[in-house]
Amino acid sequence: MPILALVRHGQSLWNHENRFTGFVDVPLTEQGRGEARKAAEALKGLKFDVAYTSALTRAQETLAILLETLGQRPPVIRDAALNERHYGDLQGLNKADAAKAFGEKQVHVWRRSYDVPPPNGESLEMTAKRVLPFYERAIAGDLRQGKNVLVVAHGNSNRSLVMRLDKLSGEAVVALELATGVPVVYDVTPEGEVVSKRGATP
Repeated sequence: MPILALVRHGQSLWNHENRFTGFVDVPLTEQGRGEARKAAEALKGLKFDVAYTSALTRAQETLAILLETLGQRPPVIRDAALNERHYGDLQGLNKADAAKAFGEKQVHVWRRSYDVPPPNGESLEMTAKRVLPFYERAIAGDLRQGKNVLVVAHGNSNRSLVMRLDKLSGEAVVALELATGVPVVYDVTPEGEVVSKRGATP
């Protein structure tokens, strides 16, 4: 039975600074690199046939550390379809400063509604519309072949995958919090139906 493991990248510099990151390419912090190593410890004993990540450095760096720690070298596929949600005009702003500039209620709507995008950015619904076709086309194809798949991506791209796997509504998925560097492992049928789910913790 194939396994699908999802990991949100380790803490990035802008996570640490409480800034909206989105498509901006920022590196991991030292804590983030440690989280990547901890994620690998949590996944010890699992063998991956293929790995997927986004076009952004923080996810790629997390994956590289994770695979090095595991001592595995599966093929790695990088695709912008797995990028973080684009935060538009909020990108680069400290979250507290954004609340002052646009109003706390408005920023909350942009962050926590499913279908309301920030100015010039993406809603979670729009993010899912690029993530899920990629999942069906690529990741699910590997699962159908019985391959164990590792995905190292971002909070909102992984949220979109969890929404599909756990059959969550848009309203339910916005409340879902995915911690940095903490794997979630699914046992799935080759058809992609979830048999069991576990948070893999060290």
